[in-house]
Amino acid sequence: MPLSELPEVIERCQTPRGELQLQRRGRHFELISNGTFLMATYNGDSERALIRSALQNHYSPRRVLIGGLGVGFSLAEALLDPEVDRVTVVEIEPLVIRWYREYFCQHSRNSLEDPRTRLIQADLVEWIGQAKESFDVISLDIDNGPDWTVVESNRGLYTENGIQRLKRLLAPDGIISFWSASPADAFKNRLESFFRVETIAVPHFSGSPDYLFLARA
Repeated sequence: MPLSELPEVIERCQTPRGELQLQRRGRHFELISNGTFLMATYNGDSERALIRSALQNHYSPRRVLIGGLGVGFSLAEALLDPEVDRVTVVEIEPLVIRWYREYFCQHSRNSLEDPRTRLIQADLVEWIGQAKESFDVISLDIDNGPDWTVVESNRGLYTENGIQRLKRLLAPDGIISFWSASPADAFKNRLESFFRVETIAVPHFSGSPDYLFLARA
């Protein structure tokens, strides 16, 4: 991706969680949250690996939960697996959902229109505390990692209580995958109190790898 191209701001909006900005670089799009780069349509390798690594390590991943819609790379990757019957996506921002339909969908096979997709507009932190169903695979990509959350309230996902809530939603032999822009050693140690954990480093064009944590009971 030629990052030398200057970005064109398409839309900038205030939300209850701060400012969201959508910008275009050439044919691609970037999402900026409170002045911090969050995601783009040109660098989805780690998002795809987040879901693919979990699916490949489960013998029958029929029910999948994805935290965060973003530009749709994780959702599109999940739908490639013929074993998957239903993918539930929980996204807090109505803006992100609208931008997906208007701009991002062309980069991820318009995956919201797949009949196996169920989209829920809700705060994931609150939703996991109320959900009654169970999932074979849970993948979280709503932050830049446990050490760099988009909003303060998301920190609750990475606490012992948050991990316990996520574990409650897992079906037998289920797997949770977490994405992080840093090694997040303290979080990994906390996660190991509940699961067997595998860490995967994913090369990134910036030079510093992204990290995936696969957690199995």
